[in-house]
Amino acid sequence: MTKEKILEWAGVISAIFYSLLVASNTGYEFIGFCLLMFSSISIGIWAYLCKHKGMLLLQFFYATAAIIGMWRWF
Repeated sequence: MTKEKILEWAGVISAIFYSLLVASNTGYEFIGFCLLMFSSISIGIWAYLCKHKGMLLLQFFYATAAIIGMWRWF
């Protein structure tokens, strides 16, 4: 498996768990936002390597949302 595929799928899987944790409203929102940050970094690196400029821009906004979420829940 290439590093691009690892970054892509690590980002996708962590984003899935992020959304489930936040939607469950069980007190694990901070962990969810940490997963969102990990996801946005992973997919952001993947997007940069694969020259997907739109996805890279989107990941900056997701990372910003993760920082805001972590700040508010901490």
